[in-house]
Amino acid sequence: MVLLAFAAVYVVWGSTYLAIRIGIESFPPLLLAGLRHTTVGLLLYPVLRWKTGIRPTAANWQTAVVTGTLLLFVGNGGVSWAEQVVPSGITALLVATVSLWLVIVDWLRPGGVKPVPSVVVGLLLGFGGLALLVGPAHLGGSERVDPRGAAILVIASLAWACGSLYSKHGGMPSSPMLGVAMQSFAGGVILLVSGLFAGEFHALHLGAISPRSWLALGYLIVFGSGIGFSAYIYILHKSTAARVATYAFVNPVVALFLGWLIASETITLRTVIAAAVILTAVILVITAPHRAQAPASEPVPAAGEA
Repeated sequence: MVLLAFAAVYVVWGSTYLAIRIGIESFPPLLLAGLRHTTVGLLLYPVLRWKTGIRPTAANWQTAVVTGTLLLFVGNGGVSWAEQVVPSGITALLVATVSLWLVIVDWLRPGGVKPVPSVVVGLLLGFGGLALLVGPAHLGGSERVDPRGAAILVIASLAWACGSLYSKHGGMPSSPMLGVAMQSFAGGVILLVSGLFAGEFHALHLGAISPRSWLALGYLIVFGSGIGFSAYIYILHKSTAARVATYAFVNPVVALFLGWLIASETITLRTVIAAAVILTAVILVITAPHRAQAPASEPVPAAGEA
């Protein structure tokens, strides 16, 4: 069961980037993310509320709204928007920098933990890889990543790091899954409202939605948010934090491969070098010793990232 759960986190979460790309072929990006997360929240919340017997407080809901905004609206909504101009595999690679932002945010917060030298090296490597992706336009004969999409993904990754750390200190229910249901509902509603103000409902034509986009939405709901996250919670309790954190550098590799295999996304020499640099940085950060117990060293849910 542990091996199957790891396989689900590695493969399913890695494949959600491709599913988002297919989904936004017909769905506007904010609506795609909003429909996904609102549906998950509506399905899970009453079941978990009944099963756990926990009655969330006003403070719990406040935390859910804040984390839903950071993780799902800015984080996942940003990923969905960026995939209009950035290939799904490179999107996953840029989102891997969440591990780097976690260290920085945890360092700068009041009472935060200063990173050890090897983590500083990882940070420099990671952002060097990011600069390589968006650097000179024709480096090595390959095009750079769209700067607009890259900027949105940097903001999305930073928001995900902030939301992850806030959720650890903001007061969520004792049931992790109930907290996820609350975050999903809150974040999903914010995404839908934002899509309304952005005019996405006017751009949505149900008759024009392709079967593959409907399947992508269903896949994101059932596999990405349902099976994937359940497997993540399972391995958190059955394995070590260091092993669980390996998803942070396995998911981009899976996403790059699937994007190349299924969506014919080009993998250039620039992409390969940047991937090697960024993933090396992620490995340095998540495996380095820490001076004190740092929340940034703990794995965080990636379901909202993709």
